Amino acid sequence: MDLVRKTGQPGSVLMFSLQEERRLTAASQTQPGASTDALKAQRQKTDTEARAFLASSNVSMDNVPSDIKATLAAARNGLGDLSAKRSAIDSGSLDATGAFTYYTGLIGNYLEMFTSLSHVDDGTVAYLTRPLVGEFWVMELMAREDTELGMGWSVGQLPPAVYTSVSQNIGAQAYIFGEEVSTRLPANESALIQKLGTSDGWQVKGQIEQEVFKPAAPNKAGMMVLPPMGQQWRSAMDSIRPQITELVTLRATAVLDNGQQDADSLLNKVITTTLIGLVAVIIVVLVTWRLTGSLRRRIVGLTDQAGELERTLPEVVERLARGEQVDPAAASRAIATGDTNSTGGDELDRLGQALNLARASAVGTAVRQAEQHRGFEKLLQRIARRTQLLIGLQLKTLNEMERRHEDPEVLEGLFDLDHLTARLRRYEENLVILGGGQPQRRWRKPVPLLDVLRSAQGEVQDYRRILIDVEGSPWLSERAVGPVVHVLAELMENAATFSKPPSPVEVRAALVGRGLAVEVEDRGLGMEQAQYDAANALMRSTPRMDVLAQADDVRLGLYVVARLAATLGLQVEFRPSAFGGTRAVVLIPGELVSRDPNAGYGGYPTAVPDPEPEPLPVRSAGATLSGETYDEAEAYNEFEADLSSTSYQSYDESYDAPSAETWTEPLEPVPAPRPSWATRVNDHERTVESVDPPLPQRVRQASLAAELRTPPPAGMPAAPVEEPAPTRARSGATTIGAFQRRSRAARYEQTGEIMQFPNPAQFPAPTTEDQS
Repeated sequence: MDLVRKTGQPGSVLMFSLQEERRLTAASQTQPGASTDALKAQRQKTDTEARAFLASSNVSMDNVPSDIKATLAAARNGLGDLSAKRSAIDSGSLDATGAFTYYTGLIGNYLEMFTSLSHVDDGTVAYLTRPLVGEFWVMELMAREDTELGMGWSVGQLPPAVYTSVSQNIGAQAYIFGEEVSTRLPANESALIQKLGTSDGWQVKGQIEQEVFKPAAPNKAGMMVLPPMGQQWRSAMDSIRPQITELVTLRATAVLDNGQQDADSLLNKVITTTLIGLVAVIIVVLVTWRLTGSLRRRIVGLTDQAGELERTLPEVVERLARGEQVDPAAASRAIATGDTNSTGGDELDRLGQALNLARASAVGTAVRQAEQHRGFEKLLQRIARRTQLLIGLQLKTLNEMERRHEDPEVLEGLFDLDHLTARLRRYEENLVILGGGQPQRRWRKPVPLLDVLRSAQGEVQDYRRILIDVEGSPWLSERAVGPVVHVLAELMENAATFSKPPSPVEVRAALVGRGLAVEVEDRGLGMEQAQYDAANALMRSTPRMDVLAQADDVRLGLYVVARLAATLGLQVEFRPSAFGGTRAVVLIPGELVSRDPNAGYGGYPTAVPDPEPEPLPVRSAGATLSGETYDEAEAYNEFEADLSSTSYQSYDESYDAPSAETWTEPLEPVPAPRPSWATRVNDHERTVESVDPPLPQRVRQASLAAELRTPPPAGMPAAPVEEPAPTRARSGATTIGAFQRRSRAARYEQTGEIMQFPNPAQFPAPTTEDQS
């Protein structure tokens, strides 16, 4: 309301002056030399009122609504071009139509400002202001009509567009007066409107408008001819204008008076409220000062006991997380209160009782959650182990089917099922590990590291891309075989998954000063340094993981690796690779490494290496040996049927009971075994006594017909035989399958033992709920 008082009255006076300057400017342009002195005097008056408006409207706009701020700024800025427009009018560069348009737009800014000022939160003020804005619009429409008809009276005619504009202005005046102004004014102002309507000037105005708008056709020039009534029109408008100005002034005064009354009433309310508040504050201060001494000691004691509760509750939760049994009642000391009755005592006593209830509820909830978590882990392990039992039986069945079938297509499908089952077994072990258990696969004797790496490789989907390189012949302790196979399989699968085929995944192993180091390196995109740091931090300190909370975590494999590494004392570290990917380094402690294989196998022959043995060549995947292609699928089938199908006890127990028969050294030298993938193993021929019969040695072309062994005569080219790729693959699978079955058959016939699988009695019988 203060802004309305400061800008409303100066703005309305300035608007009336601009309307009069517009009329005089149009008259001077249509009748050169006429109204020159009057126009000059009016311009001076307008400048004086413009300076007054600019001074009064220069107020702070911090709390002003955006619409009022915008319209006020437009009204102030529009005055900046007034001098330039006047000069253009005087020089003749701006015609009558252009000058009329400029002044009309400038006056429109003030009408919009008055409209926005009427939009206030006070309903009474808004109701009183709306007729005032309507009166402003009536005055503007009458001023436009006066100006346009004044330009026509000087030449006796009007263009059709101006003629139509005058007609629209007359209609708008009648609507606003009848609908927006007359129906909203009090009795005294309504009487002034009735007086205006019956005045002689208003009657003459109406008669002239009727004469002007009698039906008539345009003249030959297309102009609308006006009746010669210019003098009567001027006299009528000069008599009407003061009456309308009086009506507007009366309405504006009523609005300001009502606003002043509201402001005074609001001021009185503020003063009264302030006094009441001041008295209340004084009373509160006095009462508080009297109670502070007695309450402070109790509050300090309650704070100390609550702090003790804050320290003991996390300890209880940590003990529950470690699996300890906690008594909720004795977990933490209760807060002492002045009154043990739950309904007695003051607010501080009830606060202490509420804290005790909160403590008991928190401890009880933590205990129940811990029990539920442990129960869920046990249930998860139970289900996973029963699934593992079925997987072991499935592997055994697949092994038996591989021995019985010779069809390459059937063998190919069986090998694929064998591989998928081995991977499924690892996934089930993941459930056991995440549930807090340990894998059930056990070995009774140490195992060569090469077999461990191959077993891990066989549990990876894209195993053909994995290249293995082992320095020396290290052996792994029997208790570390299962977890290490699982850890390496997870790392290999991660490397193969996040690197683009056909890029290789290199696995290197070698003895180091502190044990055995295995590196798994891929050529993928790698990770950011922050991701490496987070993964290494997870490997160093394995957190207790809630399986349900981590159900959507893509890093479940890392949790499995971290748990197994923490159990065995393995050190796992992730580093950027020189190829752009990731290199995972697994350091196996020395106590888990068996350097001498004889220490773990009773009766295993002592190897006597020949002098200066010739090392075997290092081969890559798909390399050729003696003109034959050694495919990855063949190498995979060589070990997967043995290692994957052994389920939990995958080590061959035939080593535990050596045969009494004596193996004599063959008269002819045995060819060196063909290497698998890119494996490098320092394996020499051995001379032994009183040991198991060796596995059958493959002799190239030994099973061929005699005609095929003889090479073709010199100079006679061998006829090329094209064999389709699928036929060669099936033939290779058949050969490898037959070789595996014959080698196992020979070993089992000599030892009289069979492959070991988990005893079904080791697992609890399935309940009705499990069977459903």
